[in-house]
Amino acid sequence: MTTIDRRRFFTLAATGIAAAGLARPALAQGGKIKPGPSDVLVVVDVQNCFVPGGTLPVAGGNDIVPLVNRLGRSFEHVVLTQDWHTPGHISFASSHTGKKPFETVSLPYGTQVLWPDHCVQGTKDAELVPGLQIPHAELIIRKGYRKQVDSYSAFFEADGKTPTGLTGYLKERGLQQTFFVGLATDFCVAWSALDARKSGFTAYVIEDATRGIDAGGSLGKAWQDMTGAGVKRITSADVEMM
Repeated sequence: MTTIDRRRFFTLAATGIAAAGLARPALAQGGKIKPGPSDVLVVVDVQNCFVPGGTLPVAGGNDIVPLVNRLGRSFEHVVLTQDWHTPGHISFASSHTGKKPFETVSLPYGTQVLWPDHCVQGTKDAELVPGLQIPHAELIIRKGYRKQVDSYSAFFEADGKTPTGLTGYLKERGLQQTFFVGLATDFCVAWSALDARKSGFTAYVIEDATRGIDAGGSLGKAWQDMTGAGVKRITSADVEMM
C-alpha cells in the first residue's frame, strides 16, 4: 500500500496548474462561502464498508457523518457516490493467487493496490451508512462496477479516461463549483477532487468532513497533489451552514 500509482497524481497536478483561474465563490457575512445554485456538494463513499465494522474501515470514518449531514442541508445540490464492486473484482487481493491485501500488482492501466473484498454490489457492506441523512440528494454515482478496472474517482475510472458520467451531468446542470467530503481523503476524495479540476470545475475539499488512511505518507502526498492542482483546502468553518 506504500507504492500507490503516483504518476496519475502528477499528471493531474500538472493539468490543474495549467488550468486558467478559479471561479470566485459567493461570500456571506464574515467572509464565509455561501453555497449557491451553481455549487454542488459531492459526498464520497460514506458507506458501511469504510466505517468501523466494515470490510475496509477508515479510522474515525463514522465521526464525520453528523457534519456531512449538516453540510448537506446547506447545499441545494448534492451528489452521493458509492463504491459498487462486482464479486471477484480485479482490485481484490482474493482475485490474485498468492497476493495479500495492500500489496500491489501491475495492471494494464497502472499500479493497483490490492484491497480486501469490500463494497460488493447488493451487500449491506456496500450500503450508505444508516446515519447519512441527505434526502434531497439528486444523484448517486456508482463506481468500480467494471470488473477489470478499479475506480477511486467520482469522475473517471482508475485508467484516467473511462468516464462515470458525472462531468456531463454537472455541466448540463450548470454546476460549476464542487465541494468534497467523505472517505477516504487520500484516495477517493483526492482522486475525485483532482479529476474535478481536470474536468474544468473549481474544487474544494472540506477537510474536517473527511478522514484519511495515511498509509506510507499517502495523506500528505494527496494534499500536496491537490494543492498543486488548484484544489482549495477549507474546513466547515469556512462554509455558511444552515
